[in-house]
Amino acid sequence: MRASLATGANFWNGGDLYGTRERNSLHLLKEYFTKYPEDAKKVVLSIKSGFSPETMRMDCSPDNLRRSVDECLRILDGKKTLDIFQCARVDPNIPIEESVKALGELVKEGKIKGVGLSETKAETIRRAHKVHPIAAVEVELSLWATDILRNGIAATCAELGIPIVAYSPLARGALTGLIRSSADIPEGDVRKHLPKLQEDVIATNMKITHEVEKLAEKKGVTKPQLAIGWVRTLSGRNGMPIIIPIPGATTEERVLENGKEVDLADEEMDEIEKILKENEIQGARHSGPVAALSEY
Repeated sequence: MRASLATGANFWNGGDLYGTRERNSLHLLKEYFTKYPEDAKKVVLSIKSGFSPETMRMDCSPDNLRRSVDECLRILDGKKTLDIFQCARVDPNIPIEESVKALGELVKEGKIKGVGLSETKAETIRRAHKVHPIAAVEVELSLWATDILRNGIAATCAELGIPIVAYSPLARGALTGLIRSSADIPEGDVRKHLPKLQEDVIATNMKITHEVEKLAEKKGVTKPQLAIGWVRTLSGRNGMPIIIPIPGATTEERVLENGKEVDLADEEMDEIEKILKENEIQGARHSGPVAALSEY
């Protein structure tokens, strides 16, 4: 985490869904800011929650959002503020206006500083933004997941001046070289169930990774650096909104690799666009109930 901040990566993303109720990313954040209190003001902390602790299903009702925020604050124990709070998914049972209004009240009370959205449609972003300014929209974006460039999400965020937080910019490991076939995914790993990584399509999808590897070698950078560089270069380009990639990493070495800024020239971006057009990704981003929640 300290290495991340040293590279200038100060937008940190967490949530009580990353781990158990007894031990999740919020506990880790509390420990970090207890050890390095001087870093608290350097970091923009975005937290996802909004689950019911009993059912682990989305519950973005005003009462549960208040409970959720209070629980996050309890765990952080004053060591760090909640700069952005967002529901991990849109609750199909609660109008987005009602959820955002409730979070707006928590902004007024000083419990959170901003309201974010995660995995939602362009129309929902507009509805939410009318109720309270949206600080950021978190969505998947990578060379393996370019949906937001076509479904109106990027265009809507650009129009409204809302930054996009791009999660999984390394396609859940498929753009790193660690995953080349479905056999490379450990048993019990959630990626085992992702449609894009299934045995019948992964070889086709890996064609993009192979082409990226060639470009990276030519440029003298690694595949992850080029993949993240593509996301960064999209930011503010040709009417695009500001885009903040948030690659995950578990070692200092990977953090430092991901943190190296790589800018791509127009010709390189054009070459990548050509590769994407010639190698259409097969398979959906999610499966099961999670896939359905991304439709709201």
